[in-house]
Amino acid sequence: MRRIVYERPDGGVSIVSPTGNEDAAWIRLPEDAINPHWVDESDIPTDRTFRNALLADLSHDISKAKLIAHEKRRIARTEEFAPLDIKATIPTEAVAAEAARQSIRDKYKIMQIQIDAATSIDELKTRLP
Repeated sequence: MRRIVYERPDGGVSIVSPTGNEDAAWIRLPEDAINPHWVDESDIPTDRTFRNALLADLSHDISKAKLIAHEKRRIARTEEFAPLDIKATIPTEAVAAEAARQSIRDKYKIMQIQIDAATSIDELKTRLP
C-alpha cells in the first residue's frame, strides 16, 4: 500500500494513509502541505524512536534525533536520581546517597558525550538509556 508523505510548515513530517480512492486522499491534503509525494508503506521506518526527526525523504535529521536522545537521557537520569534525592536528606544515608548520585552523574555525562558524537541514527540508538 502507498502513503502520502509531506512536510508541514512547522518543519515536521506527516504521513497520510489513504482510505479508498487514492485521488480523493490527495485532494484532502492540507493547503500548506509541502512537497507531498507517494511512498511505499514498506519504505517508512517502523522504529518510531526518532519519528519526530523524520524528514520528507524518509531519512532522519541527526540534529533533531540528538535532541530527542538527550531528552530521553534527561528523563532516565531524573528517574534514577529520584530515590536518592530523598536519601540525601537523611543524615545517616546522605554520604552513600551522594556517592550513588555522583555515579549516576558520571554515567550520564559519558552518555551525553556519546550522543553528541554519534554520526548515524543506528549509532544513536545504541547510546540511548
